[in-house]
Amino acid sequence: MTYDMSLVPAGAHITVTELSDATVTTVELSVSGLRPHRIYGTHVHTKPCGYRPDNSGPHYQHREDVHQPSTDPAFANHKNEVWLDFTTDAKGQGGSASRHEWRFRTGEAQSIVIHERGTATGPGKAGTAGARLACFTVPFGGSNSEGV
Repeated sequence: MTYDMSLVPAGAHITVTELSDATVTTVELSVSGLRPHRIYGTHVHTKPCGYRPDNSGPHYQHREDVHQPSTDPAFANHKNEVWLDFTTDAKGQGGSASRHEWRFRTGEAQSIVIHERGTATGPGKAGTAGARLACFTVPFGGSNSEGV
């Protein structure tokens, strides 16, 4: 689902791969066809994509913050969430990977959302990355899952 065609143009492409074993999860992201020389924030979200940008729910958190959306750096951080921020090159291509010493809870991580800017880390803003530009539903949590 694309919500902002000016920053995620028609023809843009995303590939998401999840690799996991008993204790470790790695999520890899590759994009093409986006605006060149631009920083995008990208996170795993709890619900599948929908017609409205907020249908994908909040960020997936290994240790859940009871206050959602979470902006507390104790919860909204790159170790507790899957952050896949990337910068596109001159051709609009980019990629990122995130490795964690935990596995997704079954059915609780269901999409990747691309945001309008890089992810903030400060108190009261941690985890925020601006508007949701695009969403890709991914069935996270398999033993060796891949979404394309």
